Amino acid sequence: MAGSRPKSGPTMHDVAAAAGVSQATVSLVLNSASGSRFSEDTRRRVREAVDRLGYRTNAHAKVLRDGVAGMIGFIGDTVATTPFAGAIIEGAQQRAWEDGLLLLAVNTGGDKELEAASLDAMLSYKVAGVVYAAMYHRVLDVPEALAGVKSVVLNSQDRAGRFPSVAPDEVKGGYAATRRLLAAGHSKIGLINIETLESGLPAAVGRYEGYAKALRESGLDVDPDLVRFGGGGEEDGYRYAMELLTGTKQPTAIFCANDRGAWGAYQAVSDLGLSIPRDVSIVGFDNQATLAPFLRPGLTTFELPFVAMGRRAVELILQDAEPDGRVELMDCPLIERNSVTHPKEMP
Repeated sequence: MAGSRPKSGPTMHDVAAAAGVSQATVSLVLNSASGSRFSEDTRRRVREAVDRLGYRTNAHAKVLRDGVAGMIGFIGDTVATTPFAGAIIEGAQQRAWEDGLLLLAVNTGGDKELEAASLDAMLSYKVAGVVYAAMYHRVLDVPEALAGVKSVVLNSQDRAGRFPSVAPDEVKGGYAATRRLLAAGHSKIGLINIETLESGLPAAVGRYEGYAKALRESGLDVDPDLVRFGGGGEEDGYRYAMELLTGTKQPTAIFCANDRGAWGAYQAVSDLGLSIPRDVSIVGFDNQATLAPFLRPGLTTFELPFVAMGRRAVELILQDAEPDGRVELMDCPLIERNSVTHPKEMP
């Protein structure tokens, strides 16, 4: 009928009428108000009426009442479009949902204008907090706008040291990867890193530090002839594996500081007529889901704990973490496959 208002859906009054209770009772039941005492039968009738009518609470009203929306903001640079990092969002979303909150996620693609506009929108929605995530572990500058809301930096660290951060334990990961090869009997272990130490990239610096620490503990020195610094791509893995395996000090094992580099190393081994792990053992890092399980043989590697990190970042917000600059480092689990065995000269 012309001029009539469109139906906006069932109201709290409709739920109350269907359940045979007051609107106040419906409100208290739906919001689990502390101190409100209702029989289980009353709660059941309200929930059944909500389900039957398809009633939804008013998020705007919740903001007016509580001062915060039932949402946590999530801003990432290229997290959502990175195959092995999408699990960050999954973990954050799972943890938010466990407390009845939704995750409002925005992928900025590194566009600072979009980032600023997204933050402004999230803050206007009165989100309960913001997770500020990065595609790869680095030290970054956190927008000043986040100073007004509970925030956690994820998969990176706040350069100014104000906000709590959750990131992988790169040193422990590099140490464990090298220990895995030492435990198999290797002493000539090459390293193909993902960046130079001068870059300051936490993953490159930390994984090298762990590699060196494991060697020292076994009474071995870091041999510069067995270390290469690439850019993390397949082509560098191929090039440097070729150099190492045709040099005067051929390693019996190579720790590739990421799976893409390991993929290139696999191709170099094949082109040299060698085999993995009979002639050379290889350990990677990342457990890239679209790559590591499908190499032949399957790549033994270390998994970046994206789901666990996403969960922990949201948990810190829910626990009202103070902006104290703490950095929580999370273990990278070993994913054992078939690319490691003992050196050929061992029985």
